[in-house]
Amino acid sequence: MKLLRNDATLDGPGTIKVIPEKDDDMWHAYNLIAVGDKVLTTTVRKVVREKSSGVRDSERVKMKLEVKAEEVDYDKEGSALRIRGKNILQNEHVKLGQYHTLEIELHRAFTLRKAFWDSIALDVLQQACDPAASADLAVVLMQEGLAHIFLIGRSTTTTRSRIESSIPRKRGPAIAGYEKALNKFFENVLQAFLKHVDFNIVRCAVLASSGFTKDQFRDYLLLEAERRQLKPIIENKSRLVVAHSTSGYKHSLKEVMEAPLIMSMIKDTKAAQEVRALNDFFTMLSKDPDRACYGPKHVDVAHERMAVKTLLITDSLLRDTNIATRKKYVGLIESVKNFGGVAHVFSSMHVSGEQLAQLTGVAAILHFPLPELDDIEM
Repeated sequence: MKLLRNDATLDGPGTIKVIPEKDDDMWHAYNLIAVGDKVLTTTVRKVVREKSSGVRDSERVKMKLEVKAEEVDYDKEGSALRIRGKNILQNEHVKLGQYHTLEIELHRAFTLRKAFWDSIALDVLQQACDPAASADLAVVLMQEGLAHIFLIGRSTTTTRSRIESSIPRKRGPAIAGYEKALNKFFENVLQAFLKHVDFNIVRCAVLASSGFTKDQFRDYLLLEAERRQLKPIIENKSRLVVAHSTSGYKHSLKEVMEAPLIMSMIKDTKAAQEVRALNDFFTMLSKDPDRACYGPKHVDVAHERMAVKTLLITDSLLRDTNIATRKKYVGLIESVKNFGGVAHVFSSMHVSGEQLAQLTGVAAILHFPLPELDDIEM
């Protein structure tokens, strides 16, 4: 995300102007814009004009509109962000107070005005404008006849392609048909790989499957790269890594992210830190359950007793439309950090964030045991 203007101050009002440059930026914008904020951007609206002949005709007109957000919706499949609210900018086509839905678009600047910038909003802004905050990892999850290509960034996991083919059984006279169908499937995956994986951005590309499908595809990839002189693959073949997964579906991303080799290659990325923190929590919950807790009440009590060593919280809790709820969790994060603890804000667009959401969205590893938490209702 490109920052054009920034006079936002901690715990005070301020305005920023930015240009979203990639899909991840839409997610950052979604986390930045809250109900009550004011958003200004250029939009296109259909208006009706009366021509000199007296005939009324409609046309699309570009105009600037500013709305006070009442609803903020994000479509993760299309990376689309829409803000609905009342227009607060005088305009010949849209009356003051009239409801309008602004759509934030890639490569189109928008201005965001907040009455209060808390530390979490400023941190999201900093991450969004950090040039290093792009897709760290490409993953091709495969099984015979099915493949998904994922890009895992600092805040989002996006499905870039799904490839599906019918593969006949590998036996008897059908063996020739099997090999032909498998090669066609691999070719389709190769084309999708070339389209979506940019080695100028990703650190490595993981080819994962159960059995030998991943190895067969890697051989096919390298052979075709040499034959066709596909430089992006030839020059980066050392960054192609094979790993085990039980299927070609998204839930198998967890296995890939936990593989030691993969973790070592992306150890300093946010996604890897989330996976490691969640694994540490589950390990503690299993080995010493009195030093791990989850749920708002249990975590609140642990924090009151200054027992929180590591806080795990999903960003969805920080997008609560209730301002008091957001302030509560922002305060919790800041307080944990002030007392020397660590706070991880998990992206709900990562597999680890989805797992944490199943545990109410907030959990903690404790400095010391608190067995009395078992007596408190969740």
